[in-house]
Amino acid sequence: MDEKALPGRLPERDRPWVMRTYAGHSSAAATNALFRRNLAKGQTGLSVAFDLPTQTGYDPDHELATGEVGRVGVPVSHLGDMRALFDGIPLAEMNTSMTINAPAMWLLGLYNQVATEQGADLARCAGTTQNDIIKEYLSRGTHIFPPAASLRLTADVIAYTLRAMPRWNPVNICSYHLQEAGATPVQEVAFALATAVAVLDTVRESGQVPAQRMGDVVQRVSFFVNAGVRFVEEIAKMRAFGALWDEITRDRYGVEDPKQRRFRYGVQVNSLGLTEAQPENNVQRIVLEMLGVTLSRGARARAVQLPAWNEALGLPRPWDQQWSLRMQQVLAYESDLLAYPDLFDGSHVMTALVEGIVTGARAELATVLEMGGVVAAVETGYLKSALVASLAHRRRRIEAGSDVVVGVNRFTETEPSPLTAAGAEAVVQVDPAVEVAASAAVRAWRTDRDAAAVDAALARLRADAATTTNLVTATLECVRAGVTTGEWAAALRRVFGEYRAPTGLTGGSASGADEGLAEVRARVAATARDLGSGRLRLLVGKPGLDGHSNGAEQIAVRARDAGFEVVYQGIRLTAGQIVAAAVEEDVDLVGLSVLSGSHLAAVPAVLDGLRAAGRPDLPVVVGGIIPAGDAERLRAAGVARVFTPKDFALTDIIDELVTVIRQANEL
Repeated sequence: MDEKALPGRLPERDRPWVMRTYAGHSSAAATNALFRRNLAKGQTGLSVAFDLPTQTGYDPDHELATGEVGRVGVPVSHLGDMRALFDGIPLAEMNTSMTINAPAMWLLGLYNQVATEQGADLARCAGTTQNDIIKEYLSRGTHIFPPAASLRLTADVIAYTLRAMPRWNPVNICSYHLQEAGATPVQEVAFALATAVAVLDTVRESGQVPAQRMGDVVQRVSFFVNAGVRFVEEIAKMRAFGALWDEITRDRYGVEDPKQRRFRYGVQVNSLGLTEAQPENNVQRIVLEMLGVTLSRGARARAVQLPAWNEALGLPRPWDQQWSLRMQQVLAYESDLLAYPDLFDGSHVMTALVEGIVTGARAELATVLEMGGVVAAVETGYLKSALVASLAHRRRRIEAGSDVVVGVNRFTETEPSPLTAAGAEAVVQVDPAVEVAASAAVRAWRTDRDAAAVDAALARLRADAATTTNLVTATLECVRAGVTTGEWAAALRRVFGEYRAPTGLTGGSASGADEGLAEVRARVAATARDLGSGRLRLLVGKPGLDGHSNGAEQIAVRARDAGFEVVYQGIRLTAGQIVAAAVEEDVDLVGLSVLSGSHLAAVPAVLDGLRAAGRPDLPVVVGGIIPAGDAERLRAAGVARVFTPKDFALTDIIDELVTVIRQANEL
C-alpha cells in the first residue's frame, strides 16, 4: 500500500517523544555516571529520582534519614551535590525532569545556580519540576507542609518561571500515584484535574500573574500519568483527559488559544503492576502499557519513561534500564506508528469509552469543587477514603480471580527463570557505606561555609515566609550561601508547620471478599478469648521516610474486617515512636511495612527498641520489597514472618498473623 495515498494522512511523520529513564541512586557522582551512560545509549532527556530524605526535606545525618540515604534516588543536600549530579552535562541542551514536590522550589534553585555557573541562559533551559503536592497527601507521602502553604510554594515557582524560565514546566500534575493508590480511570482524571484547578486558582488569586497571562501559565502546566495494562481503556482515559482539560481551561480561565489549552503530559507506565512472581512477564506488561499512551496520535505522550522488568525485586541495574529504553526506541524508530494520523478517530468503541470517562470524571470533579475544592477534599479525608476503597475493590477482584494476573493468581506453574537465577545479584545493592559518606560530607559542607551568610539567608527566608512575598528570591540566596536541604525545609517548617494527612482507613471494607474471611474472623475471636482479651490488637507501622502506604492500609483494612483492633498512625515514624505506640497500646503484634529498601536498618531498630522497652516477646512481622537473602537476615534477627509482593492474598496474610500471635503466646 502506498502510504501517500492514505486519505487524511498527515503531511509529516510525528516526532518521537522525549525518551527517559527514571534514575538516581547512591550518590550524585554515581548518578551522574549513570546519566552519562544512558545519554550515550540514545536517551533524549533526564528524569531525576531523589532519595526520600531529599524529597522530605532532611539531610543525610538526620535521625529519620537512617537507612534511607541513596536507596530510591540520589541524595542532594546542597549546591555541591547538584554540581556533581550534572557535572559535564550541558543543562542548556538537556530536557531535565525532577521528581520533587514539597522541596521543589529548593531543588529548582539548586538547578538554576548550576545552570548559571555553566553559562546557560535560564530562559532557554527546558524541563519540569513535578511540584504536585496534593497527590503526596493521598498516595506517596513525601509532603512536608500543610496544603495551603504548599500550594503557595507551587504558585511562587510558577510566577517565577513565567518571568525567568518561560520554557520550564513549573508544575507537573501527577495522576500516576493516584492510580497506584487505587484510582479508577474516572477518579484519576477527576482528582488530577481538581488538583490542576486548585493550582491555577491559587496562581490567579495570588495576584502575581496578570489575568491576560493565564494562558501562558496554562500552557506550561504539564501532567504526569500512569498507564496500566488495560491499554485500550488507557487510550480512552488520555483522550478524556485532553477533552476535559481543553474545556476547563477555556471556560474557567478564559484561555482562547487552542495551542495553550493542549493537554501536555509525560508518562511512566505502571510500576505497581509489576510482579515478583514470574518477573519476566513484566516485559510484555511494560510494552502493552507503553502502547496505551503512544497509539493515539491526538493523545500521545510527549515524554515517556519505562520501569525495568525487575523493579518488583529491587533497584534495577543499568542493563535493565537499557532494555526499557530499547523498547521505546524499537517502537519509535522501527515500527510505523509515527507515520499515521490518529488510529482511533471515528471509532465508535473509542468514542463511547471516552464519553463514559468524561461524564464520570466531570461529575466527580463537580463533587470535589462543591466541597470547596481539592484541599477541602484532602483535609476531610474524602479523597483518601475514596482511593482506599477503590484499591480494596481491586484487591478483592485479584484475590477472587476475576481480575487475572498471569503468574500470580493464574498460570502459576513456571520454569526457573534464568533472569533471576543470580538471586539478589539481579538488582543493584546500595552499599550502606553510602549513607555514612553522605552524612560525613554534609557535616563537612556545613563546616566549610560562611556561617554568617547562612544565618542571614535563613533569616530572610523565614521573614519572607511570614508574608506573601514570593519565596524564590530568598531560596536562591540560601542556595548561594550554602544552606542545606534540611536547613531550608526546617526554616519553612518553623513558619508553616508540618502536616499529617488523613489515613483513609474508613474508606475500605473487605466484608464478603472471600469465604475464608469468616473462618479467619472466627480464629481472631477465639484467639482473643484464649488470651483473655476483648479483641486482638495489631499495630501497623511505617518506619522511616517510606510514604508508599497502599499495602499497609490494605492490610489494616482487612485486619479490621477480620476482627482485629488496628492501630495505624500513618507514615514517617521513628523506631522509637513505633515502639512507644506498641507498648502504650498493649498490642499483640507489630506489623512493619517498608518498601524503600531500608528494611535492614529500620526493622532491627524496632526490634532493639522493643527489647529495651521490656517487650522482647512481642512478635514482629515485616512486609515489603525484600530480597530472599535479606528476609533470612530479618528472620535470624527475630522477625516472625516476612511478606513480599508475591503474597497477594490478604485474607491468607491475616490468617498467618493470627498464627504468629498464637505461636508467640504458646496457644
